[in-house]
Amino acid sequence: MSGEGADDREPSPRGRRERPAVPAYQRALGLLVRREHSATELKRKLRGKGVEVDELDAAVETLQRQGFQDDRRYAEALVRSRALAGQGPIRIRAELRVNGVPAVDVDAAFEAAEAEGLDWADTAARIAARFLPALRAAGRGPEAIKLRHKAVGFLLRRGFSQDQARQALALRSEGDDEV
Repeated sequence: MSGEGADDREPSPRGRRERPAVPAYQRALGLLVRREHSATELKRKLRGKGVEVDELDAAVETLQRQGFQDDRRYAEALVRSRALAGQGPIRIRAELRVNGVPAVDVDAAFEAAEAEGLDWADTAARIAARFLPALRAAGRGPEAIKLRHKAVGFLLRRGFSQDQARQALALRSEGDDEV
């Protein structure tokens, strides 16, 4: 079987042939095909696969030049998807910071989302709606206070500000009483 043109890779100890190393560019492109990634996130994933720093930097720069990787586009996609999932602006901004997105791109992504009609008060109110039946049933006593604190805490953990959380619960309770 061996001869000219045969696979010249060495067999592994188990008798299998080792796969050739995949270039950093192809690995990064494969990740970007699945979903948007920040440059920092791509580099972190590639480093985890044993790619050398110089090679991964060159790959990410090439992908950016070609328009396949863009931190602003990544930030815009993340803001939209996380807001639809009911997360608030504080949590989303923190995730973008962790993923190394520059502040100017984060601000631009939030401005674009809000220009497209994203309303954080409505998002918080949508999440707060799940607590309304229990709050209504609890009435006005100590149980209601406990439930309201629980609801505010939930909204805070989702990334909404204290004001947004309180307003969402107040607006929803008042609005529901009218219905």
